[in-house]
Amino acid sequence: MKKRLLSLTLAAAMAFSLAGCRSAEPAATEAPTTNAAPATTAAEGGETDAAEETETEAPAADFKIGIITGTASQGDEEITQANKMKEKYGDMIVTSTYPDNFSTETETVISNAVAMASDPAVKAIVWCQAIPGTAAAIDKVRETRPDMIFIAGTPGEDPGVINPKADIVLQVDEPGCGIVIPPQAKAQGAKTMIHYSFPRHMSYALIVARHENLKKYCAENGIELVDVTAPDPTGDSGITGAQQFILEDVPRQIEKYGKDTVFFTTNCGMQEPLIRSVFEQGAIYSLQCCPSPFHAFPAALNIDMAGHEADVDYMLDQLQAKVDEAGMNGRVSTWGVPCNMLFVEAGVEYAKKVLEGQTNGVVLDDQVLRDTLQECAGEIQMTIDNYVDDSGNAKDNHYLVMADFVTFE
Repeated sequence: MKKRLLSLTLAAAMAFSLAGCRSAEPAATEAPTTNAAPATTAAEGGETDAAEETETEAPAADFKIGIITGTASQGDEEITQANKMKEKYGDMIVTSTYPDNFSTETETVISNAVAMASDPAVKAIVWCQAIPGTAAAIDKVRETRPDMIFIAGTPGEDPGVINPKADIVLQVDEPGCGIVIPPQAKAQGAKTMIHYSFPRHMSYALIVARHENLKKYCAENGIELVDVTAPDPTGDSGITGAQQFILEDVPRQIEKYGKDTVFFTTNCGMQEPLIRSVFEQGAIYSLQCCPSPFHAFPAALNIDMAGHEADVDYMLDQLQAKVDEAGMNGRVSTWGVPCNMLFVEAGVEYAKKVLEGQTNGVVLDDQVLRDTLQECAGEIQMTIDNYVDDSGNAKDNHYLVMADFVTFE
């Protein structure tokens, strides 16, 4: 495999970053009441072998952990990782999905969570993605299960909505991505950035913050930012219509701006056609909305993942081969850690620690959570900060993660 370049080290990136712009006892837990001191970087650790873990863990009958994800239609990483946790822990894990058209089916989102919580053995629920309606579902569950632990990964609701409801929120540092993507794109040869989104997404505080940073740092790096409104996948045309728009629009934009154009979309379901079109047209691709070497690349580039569904090294090797084949060297990058899969795995592993009494008797144990995130990330060092609101107040239960780029040379 050709040499991979780890570029834009996070230390340099975060020098310009917003200051973090973007919670027992085994049988019962309490709401988070901690004021844990924040740290910048998690400690490193190693993941326990699945077979060994199964032999030493508490019996599944003692408690269960629920995982709620989307279906495979808008991105299969979360459901794939949920199934892997089910394989690892067996009956200790229960899974469910929310509807694709969740924006108009909030009652289904809520009822699915209530149904999962109706099993008294379920002591924690991990959401990823924590789409709109998650906060309302948490409220409904807590009417009968005030002890339920909720860990919300990749929230689709603003911090002011989800933070008071969930015990722990895990998210990519979206505002920080707005800072690091433009210099990365410049190094890849970009002169223009096409930003695909739609009004629903552009009403989310952290997506807006990322977009504001993209504007600022694109200008500083000599890149013209062009906003293009795409169909909302939850709208009348559905995910199929949104994907077709991307397939048709990318060639138009390249005809207008040339191949030295980097493309970005705020939506997971649009990533596959976007990556395919970028490769076909010879343009530039720096990062997904939910960074991961697995996110949309396998389907877009026809990579056989059988037996390698969560093998990062395999995926990076395959991506390098596809880049070489297409002559796209230096023009494609991602992160080396699959963030949404990380949030599902770390959410389950941390909830298990809480329920086994490994968190100093509280739901949110800051250092244990940071350590768990890093253990699940493996050798790829993560930077983890707490979200800081517009008033400068750090939110102890809301964590933002960042990693370095992997550029395929």
